[in-house]
Amino acid sequence: MAVYTDISDEELSELLAGFDIGAPLAFKGIAEGVENSNFLLETEAGRYILTVYERRVKADELPFFLGLMGHLAGRGFPSATPVADRKGQVLQRLRGKPCVIVDFLQGLSVRRPTAAHCREAGEGLAWLHLSAQGFAGRRANDLGQPRWAPLFAGLRKDAEALKPGLSATIDKDLATLALSWPRNLPSGIIHADFFPDNVFFQAGKFAAAIDFYFACDDALAYDIAVCLNAWCFEADGSFNVTSARAFINGYERRRPLSPAEREALPILAHGAAMRFFLTRLNDWGSTPAGALVKPHDPLEYERKLAVHREGLTAGGGLALFPA
Repeated sequence: MAVYTDISDEELSELLAGFDIGAPLAFKGIAEGVENSNFLLETEAGRYILTVYERRVKADELPFFLGLMGHLAGRGFPSATPVADRKGQVLQRLRGKPCVIVDFLQGLSVRRPTAAHCREAGEGLAWLHLSAQGFAGRRANDLGQPRWAPLFAGLRKDAEALKPGLSATIDKDLATLALSWPRNLPSGIIHADFFPDNVFFQAGKFAAAIDFYFACDDALAYDIAVCLNAWCFEADGSFNVTSARAFINGYERRRPLSPAEREALPILAHGAAMRFFLTRLNDWGSTPAGALVKPHDPLEYERKLAVHREGLTAGGGLALFPA
């Protein structure tokens, strides 16, 4: 989440005039994340989140994302429900940009997840995967493995500026991933950005997931791999095997992994680290001046890549399962 677009009181009132949620009482920008402008909105009817879509989100893909959120909420999964105006329309426009109002969800994200948080989050992710079944929408992963090498081709100078010699190392990683990337794993709708700041807890229990704007069709185990990177590394860059096993254990409470998925997790985690390194590297030099947002440091994921690389050199990968 972030704030790139400043909304005036007049623009907000004009937008809300089409809804049955009352007059605005409070309105505040949320300066986190890097993708869209987000605002906490309180009206006479309750609390909401207003999102103005800014960057990677394509207008023609918004029906998929918003439809998925509605589908999940309808299946009982705790996802923010888009709010329709009096004409039944969910998608609106502000300053020529698409926007949406969604229900406010109770709960808090955690900055330093424990193994217990990881177990709860893992179960929440499996719940999401199962709840998404039956959704008619389809969207390819436009940040999947085939896209990484082309993306890096335009970022080589940025990689060298970040760390001399890094571009050659990334080239080797990309070649390894292209050669070893698993195929034909169980697939479905994945969140693809199930980071701690997109997951809410209440009393230590999984409470909700937000920010579905990278959701797509891909291997379900790839979603777990994204989470192993996001949830299971310590501040010093070391991999917490206990947290990783707790996440997988939580996931398998609802959806057991196949043997092929278990075997694929180390290379999937390596690839997931590459995906976020590349997009962070891209964002590092392209955040608009004046935006109320600090881009994520790509070196965090460069260090995670090194951990995965070392595991492969040792002839294995992350030690995710007890011997």
